[in-house]
Amino acid sequence: MKVVIASKNMNANDRLKDTIEKKMEKLSKYFSDNIIVNVTLSAEKNRQKIEATIRVRGMIFRAEDVSGDIYEGIDNVVEKLSTQMSRFKTKIQKKHKDNKDFVFADWPEEVQEEIKVVKTKKFELEPMTTDEAILQMEMLEHNFFVFLNMETDSVNVVYKRKDDDYGLLETTY
Repeated sequence: MKVVIASKNMNANDRLKDTIEKKMEKLSKYFSDNIIVNVTLSAEKNRQKIEATIRVRGMIFRAEDVSGDIYEGIDNVVEKLSTQMSRFKTKIQKKHKDNKDFVFADWPEEVQEEIKVVKTKKFELEPMTTDEAILQMEMLEHNFFVFLNMETDSVNVVYKRKDDDYGLLETTY
């Protein structure tokens, strides 16, 4: 397992990097050695944020934590990732006859078939601005809204973030 650490607005010392690598190593039981964990550290006022992302066979495992103590945040992120992977591993084991020795390196490509779409909804994309889309989303009391951005002439998604701000997903092709 390779851990790539990037930092914004803070200097990650060797002790911090070593701690991150040791803690992330606990997750190696799920993977083969060629997995890359991307970790981003950032400081905002008197809070530190840690984000970790692992991509494996089309799946993305991601966790983040914001706290006053970066070391506490590392523990929280590792715990969140471990929980995600454990849940997913259990699903895969059930599908593959309770193979207890399963690791993600053995994960077959056809796992995606397990996902079941239970409802399909069609709607006409309305050209609008981002502000109009946010207003529409709020009126519908949804946490996301798909629209045709009249400024870029592309399909976009606005969404409500955990911090009560808004995010915008822009598509490219």
